[in-house]
Amino acid sequence: MSEPRAPKRARPWRAAVEKALYGPEGFYRRPEGPAGHFRTSVHASPLFASAVARLLCRVDAALGRPGELGFVDMGAGRGELVSGVLAALPSDVTKRTRAYAVELADRPAGLDHRIEWLAEPPQGVSGLLFANEWLDNVPVEVVEVDAAGVARLVLVREDGSERLGEAVDGEDAEWLGRWWPLDPEEGLRAEIGTPRDRAWAAAVAGVERGLAVAVDYAHLAGARPPFGTLTGFREGRETAPVPDGSCDITAHVALDACALPGARLLTQRDALRALGVSGGRPPLSLATTDPAAYVRALAGAGEAAELTAPGGLGDFGWLVQPVGIADPLGDCPRPLLG
Repeated sequence: MSEPRAPKRARPWRAAVEKALYGPEGFYRRPEGPAGHFRTSVHASPLFASAVARLLCRVDAALGRPGELGFVDMGAGRGELVSGVLAALPSDVTKRTRAYAVELADRPAGLDHRIEWLAEPPQGVSGLLFANEWLDNVPVEVVEVDAAGVARLVLVREDGSERLGEAVDGEDAEWLGRWWPLDPEEGLRAEIGTPRDRAWAAAVAGVERGLAVAVDYAHLAGARPPFGTLTGFREGRETAPVPDGSCDITAHVALDACALPGARLLTQRDALRALGVSGGRPPLSLATTDPAAYVRALAGAGEAAELTAPGGLGDFGWLVQPVGIADPLGDCPRPLLG
């Protein structure tokens, strides 16, 4: 009889999630892709890709309609967003657009040959970099306050069991003190966003002129969740975050900490409305004059309502970072930041 396997050693959450999501057998290497397990705005409706295409056209105009217009889809999954944007662009813009999908997983079969598949964001882009639900999957350290009121790293085994490790110090302690200060109350938790701040700054640095946008679950200073947000998703349902490669592991993003000078933070609801996505019902008179058009418009209104719904996708944060141009969403009201 074989001996039972000893449990693997506990390690910090950041390292555990990195392996579980992006390792050789990681969750994001699976053939079904993220769409097989959770629903993003991209999967909810083609209206989202159409709105991003309209934003790209605004960037194009702000750039003076250059000979080559870049579009970078960060954390591209299986290329759903970049494919939808190319399909929604006017033909004259499509001809000038150089499209990039940035993703660690292998290029999916049958993807449009015009899309360049990269493991790292390109440099020197003039255009739009769009990161939809990318930063929430950049692994971070989890910390918890112990009985003595000290914030310590949380260590985790592959089965999800946890224990506390060493006290937080250095750069992580500085980030925590500035962006997510914890009261000395046992059990309080936080997720240290330093890796996300760096990842976003590196992505923005690849934009020579244009716009960078990060869209994600977000929280702001003064309203951080007291026990953190780390969770898992499997087959469309929320589940315990177990770092064994069987589920997605995600945590909401402190987008205010990621913001670089000149950035604004908007809700998805306001950003999409500024880009022409409205959940208003079509007039009933259309049902009489053109029933088929009424049904199509009603379906579109339902999809738009989902994308902009309070308490749902509409509450996502849009971190909007212009680079060398005026903010193409400058007409969008009620910024949360900036």
